[in-house]
Amino acid sequence: MFAAERRQLILEMVRANGAVSLRELARVVQTSEVTVRRDVRALEAEGLLDRRHGGAVLPGGFTRESGIPQKSHLATAEKTAIADLAAGLVEEGEAIVVGAGTTTQELARRLARVPGLTVVTNSLLVAQALAHANRVEVVMTGGTLRGSNYALVGSGAEQSLQGLRVSRAFLSGSGLTAERGLSTSNMLSASVDRALVQAAAEVVVLADHTKLGSDTMFQTVPTDLITRLVTDEPPGHDDRAAAELQALADQGVQIAVAGAGSGPAAAEPLPHGRQGRRDMPLPGQRRTHGSGPGAGGPQQLRSAASLTEPGQGPGDRARVADLRRR
Repeated sequence: MFAAERRQLILEMVRANGAVSLRELARVVQTSEVTVRRDVRALEAEGLLDRRHGGAVLPGGFTRESGIPQKSHLATAEKTAIADLAAGLVEEGEAIVVGAGTTTQELARRLARVPGLTVVTNSLLVAQALAHANRVEVVMTGGTLRGSNYALVGSGAEQSLQGLRVSRAFLSGSGLTAERGLSTSNMLSASVDRALVQAAAEVVVLADHTKLGSDTMFQTVPTDLITRLVTDEPPGHDDRAAAELQALADQGVQIAVAGAGSGPAAAEPLPHGRQGRRDMPLPGQRRTHGSGPGAGGPQQLRSAASLTEPGQGPGDRARVADLRRR
C-alpha cells in the first residue's frame, strides 16, 4: 500500500471511530507501528487529526464518542486482560454497580461465575452478559434507551438510583486524565455515571492505555473520587501515557496493571524509578466460589427501585466500605 493510500485509510478510520490506537491502525493497514506513527505525524501536520497517547483522534482536543460496533474492535486484548484483573476485586455476596461500555461488558462476562452477586446496571450489554447466570441477580435502572451504547439514560435512570448504596462501582469512559478524572462525550451518559458513583462506597475505573491522557467534554468522576484504576501496560514508547499513570498514582489512585492476554496474574509494577502507589490483586486474593447467598437460585431481573423498598435495603446485600478520598 502506498503512503497516500495508508494515510487516507487511517484518516477514514479516525473519522469513523473518533479515536483509534496505533496498534489497531497498524493491523488494519498491515504495516508497522513505526510507519503508522510517521503517517499520523504527517496527517497531524496537515491539521487532519491529532496525535494522542498511543493513537490518533479527531482534531480539536476532545474525542468524539464511538458507537459500540466501533468500540468492540478496539484494544480487544487489553480489555480482556483488564476485565480478568478487575473481576478478582469482586467477592461473592457483594452488591455492585456496573456502568455501560465494552470493557464493563467484558467484566460482566466474568462476573457470571460469582455466586450471590447483585449487579445494578444501566447497560443492556452488561445485563445480557449476566442473563443466564443463575447465581447472579441483575437489577436494571429505568430510563430511556440510548441506542449508540445500549444504555439507559435520563431522569428515569437517575431517579431509580436514588437511595441505593453498594460496595463498588465499575465504570469506563471515553477519556481519563489526572487533572479531570474520568470523562465521556455524552451529557446524558455522564449524568447517569455520576449517579452510579454516588451509589457506591468505592469507584473502580476500567480504562485501557489508549484512553490515558484523552480528555472529553463531560466529567463523570473527578480524580479524588477514583479509588482504583485497572489498566494495561502502555507501550514502551508511550511516555505520555506512563506520565499520566504516574500523575494519577501521585494523587492517590491505586493502579493495577494487567498484561494484555495474560490474565489476572499479570499485574506489573511501575517502571523502575516511579514511586506511585500500586495495588495489584493477585490470584490468591480472589474469592473461593462456594455456595454463597442465593447460590444456585434462579437469576432475577428487577428494577433498581426495588432495592430500596422496605425490607430490601442494600445493607442486607453488600459489605459497604467507607469511601477513602485521597
